[in-house]
Amino acid sequence: MHLHRTTLTKSWRRLAATLSAAVLGAGLLAGCGSDSADKPSDEAPAAAGGEFPVTVDHAFGSTKVTKAPQRVVSVGYTDDQALLALGTKPVGMVDQYPNPAGKSPDINTQWPWVKDKWGKTRPEVIMKNGDSAPNYEKIAALRPDLIVAVYSEIDKAAYDKLSKIAPTVGRTKAEKEPFSAPWQDNARHIAKALGKEDEGAKLVKGIDGKLAAAREEHPEFAKQTAVVLSWYKDSVAPFTTTDVRGRLVTGIGFKGEKKIDKVAGGKFSTELSPERVDLVDVDRVFVVNDKADQESLKKFKLFANLSVAKKGNVSYLLDSEGPAVGAAMSQSTLLSLPYAIDELVKSVD
Repeated sequence: MHLHRTTLTKSWRRLAATLSAAVLGAGLLAGCGSDSADKPSDEAPAAAGGEFPVTVDHAFGSTKVTKAPQRVVSVGYTDDQALLALGTKPVGMVDQYPNPAGKSPDINTQWPWVKDKWGKTRPEVIMKNGDSAPNYEKIAALRPDLIVAVYSEIDKAAYDKLSKIAPTVGRTKAEKEPFSAPWQDNARHIAKALGKEDEGAKLVKGIDGKLAAAREEHPEFAKQTAVVLSWYKDSVAPFTTTDVRGRLVTGIGFKGEKKIDKVAGGKFSTELSPERVDLVDVDRVFVVNDKADQESLKKFKLFANLSVAKKGNVSYLLDSEGPAVGAAMSQSTLLSLPYAIDELVKSVD
């Protein structure tokens, strides 16, 4: 299992200090090719519309966008989906899920909730999940007029580097730890950068309504505590209540397990030692893994002996395989959430 947005990832902060500004000028030709067999489209115009100029305040300052951007690069793991929902096809994006070797088109452009939006457009992959930093040379070569790094762990040094290439919008000002902002805030934040605040607010309201409908149809959820977890590096790895997966289960009505937040210490997930597996012995567990890892978890006796497992209150959700419910949850975007909500509720019924 590759925890998406890598759980114990190499630190941006550790590498940022070693990055030389010269990389923007030297070696632009290195690494400009596509990672897939498909040649990336050089034409991915933003949709018409939007009100400009706009100034977006974010964690690293404020950024002024003077006119509708035509060439947007998405540095956030799922920012591309918010952009797509608002009518903009990024020219560069992050592979949140590793694309199988030799597979084309890129799996990250083929999820059921994004495939039609991408159409034949093939964006350049400027970073893969687990990379220590985006490929600045590729980004510069794409000639962006806007860089969006909202659902991202970039630090100030990386932000400054990106800003030398094009105006860059960082994560929301209120977000204390990377990946902890509500999806609603991220969506509205990106919408503002595109001059489409009203459209973004309307899309958010629609999904909030869908969450409310799920809570109304299942009042029993409010009496239960739920945890989302993965089997990762031979450990039970639960997600926190501030992670998008945690927010999704509380969004449909369940209570979250705050004890996991404390153990995680500000990160979006944590790997539990054997003696702490009891932390996930709650009323309902949602497991996000592909088949092989699901089977490994089922064979892990400390998990199998938990009351929640013995009662059969575990929903096993395939991550990138089959219906890819886990991927939809892990992305929790304007495009993936309607699908994720339906499938999550269905897994409990």
